[in-house]
Amino acid sequence: MIRHASRPNMAGKNILVVEDEPSIRDLVAFGLRRAGFEVGLAADAQAARTQIADRRPDLLLIDWMLPDTSGLELTRQLRRDPDTREIPVIMLTARAEEQDKITGLEGGADDYITKPFSARELVARIQAVLRRTGPGNADEPLATGGLTLDQAGHRVLAGGRPLSLGPTEYRLVAFFMTHPERVWSRSQLLDRVWGGNVYVEERTVDVHIRRLRKALEPSGCDRLIQTVRGAGYRFSTQEG
Repeated sequence: MIRHASRPNMAGKNILVVEDEPSIRDLVAFGLRRAGFEVGLAADAQAARTQIADRRPDLLLIDWMLPDTSGLELTRQLRRDPDTREIPVIMLTARAEEQDKITGLEGGADDYITKPFSARELVARIQAVLRRTGPGNADEPLATGGLTLDQAGHRVLAGGRPLSLGPTEYRLVAFFMTHPERVWSRSQLLDRVWGGNVYVEERTVDVHIRRLRKALEPSGCDRLIQTVRGAGYRFSTQEG
């Protein structure tokens, strides 16, 4: 489990709900407002893009089935745009098959909630994603499995001892620790760690993963970075 030094205040965070069914949209908005969130509403992808341009939300709730563009495609478009790629996305859908969940997460969603869901679960999921991805966490150390990320001090400690990491290895471990327990393909890591405007080959990811594991090996923390055959890499305290 990733531990934060303190729990950030979620009050006033702006959530954009992209849902074409008015009854569901209004019900979700009511629950979020009761929890202290500010809420924007959009009935389709085009309306969502307009609202994002007017006011960048702190998180997006996107229904998979939208009338103009699917929520999955909207999420992919947002991830390709440098201005929106870092906005957290939770996908809401009635599609509960495992492959649908995998497709949604691989498409860029930070979490995936199947309908029906309770207001309490939705708020808890939103809070968890915001804690992982929010800029307010930059000064809060993260710790898991003997590994500590001190973002304010730009340091990584393993077993309480600072590691000597190159800039790319630091960005990799920082990304993994702030996005745990899901599989990232090599192309996704290139996009999120190196940046979409930098051209490097996918095998470059493997080289830097090997360097990072070598640095983590003396402390035993190399086990946290798992290879998922045919898919990519995952940061997890659970056995692969």
